[in-house]
Amino acid sequence: MVDRVDVAVIGAGHAGLNAIKEIRKVTDDYVLINGGGLGTTCARVGCMPSKVAVHLAEVYQTRKQFQRYGIDGADALRIDQGTALEHVRDLRDTFVDLVLANTTDEMGDELIEGFARFIDAETVQVGERVIRADAFVIASGASTVVPSGWEERLGDRILTVESLFEQDRLPESVAVLGLGPIGIEIGQALHRLGVCVVGIEAGEKLARLQDPVVSQAAVDILRREFPVWLGQPAEVEPSGDRVRVRAGDQEMCVEKLFVAMGRRPNLAGLGLERVGCQLDPKGVPLHDPQTLRVGPFPIYLAGDATGGMANLQTAAEQGRIAGFNACHGAPLRFDPKTPMSIIFSDPNIAVVGTPFSALDQAAVVVGQQRFGPVGRALIMGQNRGLMRLYADRRTGLVLGGAMVGPRCEHLAHLLAWGIQCRLSVREMLKMPFYHPVIEEALQDCLHELDRRLDAPARMISRPSSAVA
Repeated sequence: MVDRVDVAVIGAGHAGLNAIKEIRKVTDDYVLINGGGLGTTCARVGCMPSKVAVHLAEVYQTRKQFQRYGIDGADALRIDQGTALEHVRDLRDTFVDLVLANTTDEMGDELIEGFARFIDAETVQVGERVIRADAFVIASGASTVVPSGWEERLGDRILTVESLFEQDRLPESVAVLGLGPIGIEIGQALHRLGVCVVGIEAGEKLARLQDPVVSQAAVDILRREFPVWLGQPAEVEPSGDRVRVRAGDQEMCVEKLFVAMGRRPNLAGLGLERVGCQLDPKGVPLHDPQTLRVGPFPIYLAGDATGGMANLQTAAEQGRIAGFNACHGAPLRFDPKTPMSIIFSDPNIAVVGTPFSALDQAAVVVGQQRFGPVGRALIMGQNRGLMRLYADRRTGLVLGGAMVGPRCEHLAHLLAWGIQCRLSVREMLKMPFYHPVIEEALQDCLHELDRRLDAPARMISRPSSAVA
């Protein structure tokens, strides 16, 4: 027997659930197929548990500023790591329950638990069931990449975001392999919670920061807390019940590895070879980034399954686009929003708009502002880092920026909104700023850009409304 539906969604993460929201506006004839545990990556192993750990670490770290403010007794404070992990798990479970209560718990026959495998471009099999659909949304997520053979040789000495928060205790020492967003956030949090940490990145930059000045500032700041080895891949081997880690001429023996060297889309078991679609070198189907359609097939790709940067907002947006297009005949093209990446380290690291490496250096001007003299940052004892903004030399339009500093999660949003609205430097400077606030760093950096712009670019702005 073949079940027939209008749309089948594969994967119950944020992308899949947002696809369902769009599909429900058009039809009730759909199914959601999910293999493995329910609950989104964000809630189960991603944003939520990691940000709880980051916040706990930041709260504990504040004890180091007590003496500065005349507070005694900081040396006597100790953290119970077991209780901290239990708190992370409790909050994680709360987030998962909230997600399920508002989504899959409300479903009946629409939810099919099991792993889907394509028979052809219009049919999948899930266990003994065969489901034929007018369109499919693949939102199967991604998993941490662990190099081949490591798990066999090292066993439970390897930790990932999927396993870290299931531990009864934190390791005494850990090598963090891969200093992208996950590696930086978890590495710093573990260090501040009392773990001996070394961070290792095969590339020369942290978190793919393309701006060399901001990248170096981020490296310098992170190295004040724990060793950071750049530019050499890690080699690992068992050493008793521990792991010996080498990178170039540097070596260390640790209790555990935390592997954060990338994530791979969960596509291998879907049988996409039966569909006939073309795959890129990573095994991801070639698809239109604006419609998310896979070739000429009635199949749409969304979220981490696309192989792009892991980001809940992007996954949710792509889920809505894929769900909408799966329900309507000719797929619509949706313009991408201004890209924005935020790392919740202390201080934050953020990149917005056009990355530095994609700029025509002869056609842009760069403004720079350090957080050292920013009053609010100085008051908080967090005046480390700098901001760099990029503007078009001819038009004065703000194109992008990179920063490492306090509260950059907020500055990044203001900058992204300005870029999305195609504001010039002068137009952004017309916006209100208060004092003393971190946003004054953005204001000062815009003033620096304005001074560097050619005279014609300074004059380009939309006329403001007259005030009676």
